[in-house]
Order: sequence, then C-alpha cells, then structure tokens
Amino acid sequence: MSTSAPTPASAASATTLGAIPLAPIFSERVWGVHDLGPWFPAATGPAIGEAWLTATDCAVEGGALQGSNFGDLVAAHPTELACGSMGEFPLLIKVLFPKEKLSVQVHPDDARAQQLGMPNGKTECWYILSAEPGATVAVGLTHPMSNDEIRAAIENGTLEDFVDHIPVKAGDMVFVDAGTVHAIMPGVIVLETQQYSDTTYRLFDYGRPRELHIEEGLLATKQKTRAGLVTPQPMEGFTRLIGEQYFFVDRFDLAASSSASLDSVTGLQILVALGNGVTLKGAGGGEIALHPGHAIVLPVGTSGWAVAASEAAQVIRIGRP
Repeated sequence: MSTSAPTPASAASATTLGAIPLAPIFSERVWGVHDLGPWFPAATGPAIGEAWLTATDCAVEGGALQGSNFGDLVAAHPTELACGSMGEFPLLIKVLFPKEKLSVQVHPDDARAQQLGMPNGKTECWYILSAEPGATVAVGLTHPMSNDEIRAAIENGTLEDFVDHIPVKAGDMVFVDAGTVHAIMPGVIVLETQQYSDTTYRLFDYGRPRELHIEEGLLATKQKTRAGLVTPQPMEGFTRLIGEQYFFVDRFDLAASSSASLDSVTGLQILVALGNGVTLKGAGGGEIALHPGHAIVLPVGTSGWAVAASEAAQVIRIGRP
C-alpha cells in the first residue's frame, strides 16, 4: 500500500526546528499607501496599510521548510512556537504605513475579551521607524470622560480633540495597553508588536463609511492607563526598548563588520532587521540573510545564534518574557 509524500508542515513535525524566516502578508487599508519603499519596494498596487510579519497565514520563505504555512508549524510545535498557550502564536508583528489618520479606536483587555469568548485581548506597542517633522500619535484621553461624554463627542465629531497627541520621532517607543483610546496619525511608519488579536473597536472614523463599534468600545475603554512614551534601558550588548507582561522589544545597534550574541534570551525570539547586510549565524556555521522588514522566528530553546552586520544596521528583537 503506497503512501503520499509528507507535506512541508508534516515533514517539519519530524525534524528539529531551526530559524524560521517568514514572507510578509500585505493588508489593504483605506488609509494606506501605494509605495512601501524602502521596506517593501516590490509591493505595489492597492493602498496597503499594513505588512503582517508573523501572521499564521505567512509562508516560510527559505530553508528546509520553504513554502510551509506558519500556522501549521505552530500547531505542530506548540511548546516551541506557541509557548504552550493553547497552540496559538502569541505575538503579531506588523509594519504600519498610514497616509491618513487611523480611526480613533480601543482594544479590549484579556478579561473583557474572554468574557466575549476570545482567547485574549490586545495590548500593543509602537516602535517609530520614521517620522516627519511634527508627527504625532494619539494615546489616551486628555482628561477623564464619562461614557455619555465620549458618546456625545463621537456624535458631534469632536472626539479627536479629546485624545492626547504625543510628538514622536524615529527611535521612540510608545506603549498602548488595552483599554487605551488611541489613533496613529499620518507621517510615521510604525513597527507594531501586539498580542495576537485583530479585535479593534472603532469609536470615530472622521466620517469615513466604515462600521463603528461604539457600545463595544465604550465597554472596553479605561479612563486611566499606563500608555505613553517609554524610556529605553541600556543592557549589555543591546537596548531594551520596552519590557511588559506580554512582550519585550530590544534593539541591537550593530556597527559595520560587527556581531552580537542572542543567547541572553532562551525563549521565543522574533528578529526584524532595519537595514541591509544583516545575517543570522548559527552555532553550526550556517547563515541566513535577514531581509529588511521581514521577520525570522527563533523557537523556544534555541541557542548559539548571533546577528552580524557587514554595514551599520539595527536589528529589533521581540519576544515573550
């Protein structure tokens, strides 16, 4: 009796996982752009607002698992890739390209999401990759407002005036915990790290003909949160941009012809290069190129990896505490 050849995902379940480079998925948005250069110069066509770097629909774009579906790998390797959390990959990494204002919105926390039958809420952070002069992000309310006051501001089109606008520049990190009313303004490109959830409640959308979720959003809104700019912390060999319950984000500033070990972390790591000429080097001597703006996932328990740069570049490392 003959048997069919194993699919890439089923073949992977019988092998030891190594580094997993992922091809991004591009998501069309009404507030997006048509040119994603220099990050993704080949992505042209409709208005793209988001590049999803660690979506479970992403395909592996190199190595022995070339073409495998990332979600299938996560399901087959929950201990190494899902941190044991019900088989779900814990973090969704995106690059956002807003040409126009994003809606004023809010996300539920874990408790609220689980009341509604979802596995988790959505706490996130934004690393500012670039910012035009005068660029801002809107994070939190300028003063405490009752639900009736928020509802009235939505109805009369003034809610945007009651959200606190924070000036930002390249290299800034902004924390947005669940329950924070927020919006991203045009003039920035953002690397977003979030709990893996796509639950967004739009409170106000500047008259664009999209669905609002006012009552759901008001139930999720918190009057006071810890959202705002985060002070970076120098560490040995890297800078910790943020360390929170659901994620940490580090930055390696690599000089030309230099390298840095990744062994300070043994848990799940996600790497995103912010420049050219970066490679991931394994203990056995293998090398993988880190394409700017693409993610490489290092499973739990991997060690002996280092990042190296032939020219000055930055590498972002994201993981679970």
